[in-house]
Amino acid sequence: MLILFISFLLLIIGANLYLANRIAWFLSLESAKILYFILPALTFLMFFGMMGLINSTSSLGSFLFGVSAIAIGFILYLLIATIAVDIINIFAKLQPGIAGIIALSMAILISTYGLWNATNTIVKEVDIKISNLQKPVKAAHLTDTHVGHFRGAKKLQEIVDMINAQNVDVVFFTGDLMDSKIQLKPESIAPLKNLDAPIYFVEGNHDVYTGTDPIKQYLRDIGVIVLTNESKNWNNIEIIGLDHMVADNKSTSPHASSNGPNIQNTLKGLSIDPTTPTILLHHGPDGIKYAKENGIDLYLAGHTHGGQLWPITHVANMMFEVNKGLHDFDGTQVYVSQGTGTFGPPMRVGTESELAILNLLSK
Repeated sequence: MLILFISFLLLIIGANLYLANRIAWFLSLESAKILYFILPALTFLMFFGMMGLINSTSSLGSFLFGVSAIAIGFILYLLIATIAVDIINIFAKLQPGIAGIIALSMAILISTYGLWNATNTIVKEVDIKISNLQKPVKAAHLTDTHVGHFRGAKKLQEIVDMINAQNVDVVFFTGDLMDSKIQLKPESIAPLKNLDAPIYFVEGNHDVYTGTDPIKQYLRDIGVIVLTNESKNWNNIEIIGLDHMVADNKSTSPHASSNGPNIQNTLKGLSIDPTTPTILLHHGPDGIKYAKENGIDLYLAGHTHGGQLWPITHVANMMFEVNKGLHDFDGTQVYVSQGTGTFGPPMRVGTESELAILNLLSK
């Protein structure tokens, strides 16, 4: 983790120095020295403003968090646009001012698209065959709503309306309902009681950061079935729900403790019936091999956001065994939803805000 942090820090510094140099050229400045200090300082101010204020409950703190989060996304695409302009400049010599206008315009267009795309939730329908399933089931897989500074009860009600329009039999919610304490109140999640199907919920890492105990209590108060390292039988299907945890005692994660329960040990202690169709709910797509060892038919997860922002999507592909979509691991099928919300910049580029509708069919 230390190596990753240092590498990330060096990457941010290097990117800012590059941007400072190119902005000086765009503006025809004699020297970029002052920008070498201003840009990195602004970037780190925005980054730490975003991270430090995520649980702010004041209007000012929420505003500054929003500005910081959007600014981080914009800086990413200003960097990419500047690199693109430099490549264009190799073949077509551009005037500095024109090059700067092109780079700025590209960054604004991509960021604006990303802001819009993040609000445009799509329905993604998937057919999944499961052994021993007695009758077809239509399920909604909801995850990563991230109710907080950018989304509240109104957005959650829109998602509820989308689910109800699909006439599903059951809803599986794999965590990160909340994103910050500013929305940590019953009325923020009240729309979930309007769902026309039973809801099974497991916590995500952002629920833990926000306050997992009150969140779970608010959910129980409106009839949501909260699973905490346990299983429930629903229509002859075993629904297993795990708290957010690492795969095993050798795994490390910035989002879950390596000293607490892990997927390997927790699944081993649940006495899973191999003759009953089983669906595992866990926030992140971790410990897939342990799900397979325990005969899990379907593993549902979120957490990855599909990478959320290109080119971070490629990093996510390397970080997670499954980053998005449906994959088969010798009979254990894994579906990772990109989720309906966002973390940090409220943008999506190269990914989609999705509500997954799963048609579970007998194999």
